[in-house]
Amino acid sequence: MYENKEVRAVLAEVLDEIMAKDERIVVIDADLARANGTMGLRAKYPDRAFDVGIAEQNMASVAAGMASYGFIPFIGSFTPFASRRICDQVAISIAYAKRNVKIIGSDPGISAELNGGTHMSMEDIGVLRSIPGMVIFEPVDAVQMGKSIQQIIDYDGPVYIRMFRKVAPLVFDENYEFDLFKADTLKEGNDVTIFATGIMVDEALKAEKLLAEEGISAEIINVHTIKPLDEEAVLKSVSKTGAVVTCENHNVIGGLKSAVAEVLIEKCPAPLRAIGVQDHFGEVATMDYLKNKYGMTVEDIVKAAKEVIELKK
Repeated sequence: MYENKEVRAVLAEVLDEIMAKDERIVVIDADLARANGTMGLRAKYPDRAFDVGIAEQNMASVAAGMASYGFIPFIGSFTPFASRRICDQVAISIAYAKRNVKIIGSDPGISAELNGGTHMSMEDIGVLRSIPGMVIFEPVDAVQMGKSIQQIIDYDGPVYIRMFRKVAPLVFDENYEFDLFKADTLKEGNDVTIFATGIMVDEALKAEKLLAEEGISAEIINVHTIKPLDEEAVLKSVSKTGAVVTCENHNVIGGLKSAVAEVLIEKCPAPLRAIGVQDHFGEVATMDYLKNKYGMTVEDIVKAAKEVIELKK
């Protein structure tokens, strides 16, 4: 079902299945239905799938109003426009008002590639993580996306879905049991914990293999939900390994590194290195080029793991 499928295609398929049974679900786009994969829903559900044009703040306000009447809107745009641009509407009309709206931000971080710096949000998690009541979820692959949607609908409150649109390496199979609020331990280890999210999970798994060849045992944890963070998983792992690397397709300020560090500094201090964008704006380039430029490669993860292991001695 999931092999060689784009993540956005799985999103659309699952929404289609649920919309056929649940008339509360509506989809609102801001001129990006084709990019987000939801274009086909308009023809099938003309009364529940809308396009408001390039007017993201209006999209968020319309969604908040519809949620007031019991609908569950899914709204979507590229990550900068689904976070920065609509921040005030999300904070006041949705989160403060406790409206049940789901926000899809696509092409996060460097995955925006040739769309360039204006369409490349390195700070969307940081922007939205500071809003009370927000849940922030970044699926690692099409399987996790497919299995998450019903739980996201069942959760009564705003959820931000940070979606890589295209084909992602499959980390899970169809037997995977998803829990929105529990991180996934993908590989157990004793020397260092590598917390990763989104496209960086595959890089972390590759790094684990290289570290193993040198006799270093790395624990790999997929943190698909950055807020609320699974503190139990963080503390259980770090109390064992005593060394931490975080890997994220985001500014190292305000995202996964910040969330993990906030827990550790109070409850389990440990040496930490952060792999991610080091406080830069984006630019037009391929993901491979940007990974190298921003220090987000497998080799960078391996180097960081060795550094924190040395620091704990």
